[in-house]
Amino acid sequence: MTHLNKKPRLEKNLTVNHIDDLPDDLVFSILRKLSSSASCPADFFNVLITCKRLNRLGLHPLVLSRAGTETLAVTAEKWSDSAHRFLKLCVNAGNIDACYALGMIRFYCLQNPVSGASLMARAAIKSHAPALYSLSVIQFNGSGGTKSDKNLRAGVALCARSAYLGHVDALRELGHCLQDGYGVPRDVAEGRRLLIQANARELAGSLRSYLSLKSGDETLTELNGLPVQEIRPVNRFLKDWFDSGRVVLAEGLRMCSHGGCGRPETRSHEFRRCSVCGKVNYCSRGCQALDWRVKHKMECAPLDLWVEAAAVGVGDEDVDAVEVENHAAR
Repeated sequence: MTHLNKKPRLEKNLTVNHIDDLPDDLVFSILRKLSSSASCPADFFNVLITCKRLNRLGLHPLVLSRAGTETLAVTAEKWSDSAHRFLKLCVNAGNIDACYALGMIRFYCLQNPVSGASLMARAAIKSHAPALYSLSVIQFNGSGGTKSDKNLRAGVALCARSAYLGHVDALRELGHCLQDGYGVPRDVAEGRRLLIQANARELAGSLRSYLSLKSGDETLTELNGLPVQEIRPVNRFLKDWFDSGRVVLAEGLRMCSHGGCGRPETRSHEFRRCSVCGKVNYCSRGCQALDWRVKHKMECAPLDLWVEAAAVGVGDEDVDAVEVENHAAR
């Protein structure tokens, strides 16, 4: 018989884990949505560490195959074996964005060009526009090999496919190739048409960026009064990797001068220099065009041009006009 003054014993575990009661297909659906829409890797991993079941299901190929570019945006500062394994899991799950990201990291940062190019090729086969364009840059420059490894026709073919899929840098590169007859029969009219199309798409993107900037989007900045979009995650990784000093480039190797690129040379004199000042170099015409509009236009001028202008009393505006003509003639 229970004593009247005896207090009933409280249950030790009053917390009920309702997650265990949910069916797997519902949890998979939630995690797939999260992996595709997370704004950074931490948003995704903070959910996985909640419990063992979420961790197990969150690393399932059905979830990792849908991981978006921001979920895969591992930073150079936090790069580790665990981050490498995570990207490999996503690659094995068939995620083409992961193939591209890990391919770029292996090719340029981990100095494994064979594996890196192979991963980018896996993404390119699935019509991944940035991977196609990156492979075209590699073919144009002969990156990872010697100067004789350049394959202009292959570069043009990859660039054309990427341009067809809407990649603006590839569209601009293809336009210049047609204008110059670089790796393809010369067609000035078609080249100009593609350049106009690339400029129109870039203008539309700039207007969207400007509106986002005015509405308080913190991912955008202004440079020289122009809205500049945030660097793409993979290019940001490359830039931060080499800026941090984790890997020191061999003597004579240079980085692409466009701040939003991050690609390094894989051999001496791989990238083309500015034919006017000779102080900057670019991995592609796309990077050259972007850097010219954002920054280099205000910096580029040979010393003898300024001396001559001062001697004859030519104004700054006339000097800028000469610079533009020199660049257009390249």
